[in-house]
Amino acid sequence: MSDFDLDLRTVEEHIDEELDIEGSIILGMLDGTTPAEEWLEAISKGNVLVLNVDGDVNELASGFARDIKESGGNLVHFRGFLLVTPPGVDVSTDRL
Repeated sequence: MSDFDLDLRTVEEHIDEELDIEGSIILGMLDGTTPAEEWLEAISKGNVLVLNVDGDVNELASGFARDIKESGGNLVHFRGFLLVTPPGVDVSTDRL
C-alpha cells in the first residue's frame, strides 16, 4: 500500500464551496429595448441569460458582449437565441 492520504471530509467541504452557485436563468428579448447595463447587471449577479434575438445579434449585443467576454463569461448564438453566461458557467457545444 502507498502512503497516499486522502481526507474525504476536506474534499467534501471544498466541493460544497465550489458548487455554491447563485443565480437564475433569465428569459428575455434582445431587441434593443433593454439597456446593456441591465444585461450586464444580471450577469454580474450570476444569472444566465437566454435571449430571443429580434434583429442583428452583433448590433444588439454590442453594448455588453465585449464586457462579458473580457470578464470570462460566454456568449453563444444558437437558433435565434443568444445564451449569455457569467464567468465560471460554460456552454458546451459538443453535441451541435
